[in-house]
Amino acid sequence: MKKVERINIIMRYINNRAHFTISEIMREFNISRSTAIRDIKEIEAMGMPLVAEVGRDGGYFVMSNSVLPTVRFTDNEIKALFIAFMATRNQQLPYLKSRQSLAEKLLGLISENQQEDLVLLNQILLFEGTNPHNPDLLDLSDLPHPMLEKLIQIILLDSYLLITINEEKAIKSYSIYLLHLYREKSLWLIEGFDLKDEKRRIFTVDNLIDVKPNPTKKRISKKKILEKLSNQEEIVNLVLELGPKAIAQFKKYHPLKVSISYTNPYQTTAILKTFIHVNHSEELTEITNWLLFLGGDIKVREMPEEILEVLQGRLLLYCP
Repeated sequence: MKKVERINIIMRYINNRAHFTISEIMREFNISRSTAIRDIKEIEAMGMPLVAEVGRDGGYFVMSNSVLPTVRFTDNEIKALFIAFMATRNQQLPYLKSRQSLAEKLLGLISENQQEDLVLLNQILLFEGTNPHNPDLLDLSDLPHPMLEKLIQIILLDSYLLITINEEKAIKSYSIYLLHLYREKSLWLIEGFDLKDEKRRIFTVDNLIDVKPNPTKKRISKKKILEKLSNQEEIVNLVLELGPKAIAQFKKYHPLKVSISYTNPYQTTAILKTFIHVNHSEELTEITNWLLFLGGDIKVREMPEEILEVLQGRLLLYCP
């Protein structure tokens, strides 16, 4: 562990304790007595108000009402944070204003040399959704749906929701238990258990008109909901063996609900098992395109005939 990282962790460690000794620091961080003493002296020099206690069992304690000094970031940590900000720009994420404030504060904490490095990175690196003619790190664009932040705030308080959705010019309300809020293909989606029909449903946040905690006092427990969902799970109808090239493609992109299990310790072969709704034309087209994207490094163990027919038709188009 580098010195800067160790001192940051030690500061947090001692700031949360009423009393500590050099021996404790030595054991906790696996350092020598001389290193522990040097680190404590450096922390004191940074402004943390430590008071030494004299005696056989003496040690240190932090004065009351103390404030933890500013955490120092390594150059690599600063670059990692800013690249993360850049990569998520124009992604319709909630709390964009908070993200802007964080970036501004972070800029204020670092040296001029570090700022120059970040400015250069900001000019060179481009990510999906970046406007190369206006690569401003703090630029706010593509704001998310206005209901998204309200939805998140309510989710933090209660998973039982009453949502109102605009469905094909008809306004409908659903009592749901929220399972997941996720983003796929530039859309925010709500996955919930319909408490009335007792089945899984997916709602688009863009169609959300209102959301509030479900006022119903009598609720199905989370345990029973998960049991009902488990009983409703579809039978697997697509099983593939993936080689290293297909695994590399899978890592680049895969549908949210599809996962793989590695079959060797080197993670060069894997098994993919999932269920495909072959009666849904949109899903059928999507999964076919994705299978072609995976490439030829796959072996089919099981596949619905509907997918096989579409694949064969697509492959014939590519043949001269």
